[in-house]
Amino acid sequence: MKLNPQGTQFVTLDNGYHLWTQTQGTGDIQLMTLHGGPGGTNEVFENFAEELAPYGVTVTRYDQLGSWFSDQPDFSDPDNREKFLNIDYYVNEVEEVRQKLGIDHFYLLGQSWGGVLAIEYALKYGEHLDGLILSSMIDNLEEYLVNINHIRDTMFTPKQVSYMKQIELAHDFDDPAYQQLVAELGENYLHHASDPQPKHLISVLGTPVYNYFQGDNEFVMVGALKDWDRRGDIYRIQTPTYLTFGGHETMPLDAAKRMAVTIPNAKLHITPDAGHGQMLDNPQDYFRNLGEWLKETASHK
Repeated sequence: MKLNPQGTQFVTLDNGYHLWTQTQGTGDIQLMTLHGGPGGTNEVFENFAEELAPYGVTVTRYDQLGSWFSDQPDFSDPDNREKFLNIDYYVNEVEEVRQKLGIDHFYLLGQSWGGVLAIEYALKYGEHLDGLILSSMIDNLEEYLVNINHIRDTMFTPKQVSYMKQIELAHDFDDPAYQQLVAELGENYLHHASDPQPKHLISVLGTPVYNYFQGDNEFVMVGALKDWDRRGDIYRIQTPTYLTFGGHETMPLDAAKRMAVTIPNAKLHITPDAGHGQMLDNPQDYFRNLGEWLKETASHK
């Protein structure tokens, strides 16, 4: 591994692929972050070390296999799809990154898809965790699908919804009018503030990973994740758990409230004036409440 002054390392996995990682900060609280997508990037966490420095937090972030800054296998190869495009691989990847970087007794934050991995990691490798943070992710996809389609039915006119469903049946996802309607969802619920998303001149989404797990877009979830459900298992998560959701987002808040009751040592926070990307929409509230929870929980160890 090569280390530069900014804390960047390329970790070589046992499978031979390389992952981009970066660790910043000097605090005693160790936090590792897992990005969303699937196939997103670590960039949503770029300012976490700076924002959480007052609370004594050191932040490690990385791009998962197939994401922009890390190696991207040829997923047209059936062997690669079978080997890597499954939840077990990505959960075990978290554990291998932890081992390669020498991190233990740490807090794990999963944003959206990263929350799926964080839940699975807590159930499989919970002995390494001091705490779990689920940022805009519930414990199943069934309730999400019901909620996202309810959002569509209330956000658009019946004529627009009918048009979108026709396009989806025809698999004509590049249709400009359809793309515009999908973009409206992003502008209102994925990010509720005024255009806070990181921008690139080209797409940096790991599209093969996204399409395999998710499907074609947020409304058309036909991928491998659609049947994921841990509602019957989250009671087994013993580590302190912080649930944070936007007040105006794609995940159903009723499910978040249920999780806060089911997980033995859980706290729920709703970030006001924020969508699915809470840390971008309302960073002041997001980081203050997250930082205070981290500091308070760490003091009780």
